[in-house]
Amino acid sequence: MIDLGRLRALHAVATYGSVGSAAEALGYTPSAVSQQLAKLERETRTVLIEKRGRGIVLTDAAQQLAGTASQVLQLVENAELTLEEQRGQAIGSLAIAAFPTAARGLLPAVLPRLIDENPALDVSVIETDPFEAVAAVARGEIQIGIVHDWHNTPLAIPEELSRVKLGSDPADVLVSASHRLAGKEFVRADDLVGERWICQPAGSICYEWLIRTMRKAGVEPDVAYSIAEYQTQLALLARGIGRGPLPDGVIAIPLQPAPSRRLYVVWRTATSRRPAIAATLTALKAGWASRDTA
Repeated sequence: MIDLGRLRALHAVATYGSVGSAAEALGYTPSAVSQQLAKLERETRTVLIEKRGRGIVLTDAAQQLAGTASQVLQLVENAELTLEEQRGQAIGSLAIAAFPTAARGLLPAVLPRLIDENPALDVSVIETDPFEAVAAVARGEIQIGIVHDWHNTPLAIPEELSRVKLGSDPADVLVSASHRLAGKEFVRADDLVGERWICQPAGSICYEWLIRTMRKAGVEPDVAYSIAEYQTQLALLARGIGRGPLPDGVIAIPLQPAPSRRLYVVWRTATSRRPAIAATLTALKAGWASRDTA
């Protein structure tokens, strides 16, 4: 009988294209994935991998087996969903992907309630950009994604995913207290022409929003500091180099017209009947509502 864990390893390599990427997705070491593949070769008496340069490629037989593995893993997931649904309890593992400010500003109030009310549920959190979160949920690696998009930078949601809107979050421009715009009641995009920006790296949804917003004003923004972590951005601003409580020396100025990002929760539609999904959605909605009234 073919071991399910080895099939999962093969499927991950076929999906991500390398042992290293598959290991990262599965939470294993690359050597552990390689060992699983080697054992699967012995188990099936079939050559599944071939060396090419410093990496490996899957043989035709491996690609066919990976296709079968995908079907088997789907059947196993359906069986687990059915058992959990029959029990009527949120059990098993549930991974949540969230962008940084949601991980810091929303989840600390949500997770204790979710865990206390569902002690049999093993919850984990991964911090990542909305683009990556949606892809991970679609692949089945993550069960819940907390994501955001903007009117001028919509986030594509695959057909197999469901989503529910949590609410909207207004955006401000952050400047140092010594900045020329610090005393203004609000600013427009035209006021920001010629400024140097601290922003998330290229490819992130916030970066795409900035690029499109400034290009609409007729300029190409000068992103001088590419910083993924928001707290680092704030620390730089506080020193005059370039959400949550702002440090001394940083001022938030509203933009006009006021942009806002829309926050959503996404999950695979096929898992909607899972009690763990319903419990998580309930906790997130309650957490967002309490945040609005706090």
